[in-house]
Amino acid sequence: MTEANGSERLGAVVVLHEAVEKLSKLKVVWVDQDYSGENFARAVKQVCSDSVQVEVIERQSKNFEILPKRWIVERTFGWLNRFRRLSKDYELDTDMSTAMIYGSLIRLMTRRFTA
Repeated sequence: MTEANGSERLGAVVVLHEAVEKLSKLKVVWVDQDYSGENFARAVKQVCSDSVQVEVIERQSKNFEILPKRWIVERTFGWLNRFRRLSKDYELDTDMSTAMIYGSLIRLMTRRFTA
């Protein structure tokens, strides 16, 4: 969790840096056009490894179009909004908010495994 006015590029690099031990099998990072550029790709390769590729998902036309891989993130946000404490910003502490997200995702995963 970061501030709302923080740089998303910097935040993404910080998240990758904090989780680098858990991402040993990471091969591709899909990003939208906000994360394009050599500086971001170079930062990701420095944090993870040189084998990690940064793929920018670009729009092919100006008409409405569902971007590949984007729906996975949007679907997950939709699932998380079903939980009352995550539908509004009730938490004052970001650690508690993070814990609620983890708890909700654990509940979603266990339901998928047992279904």
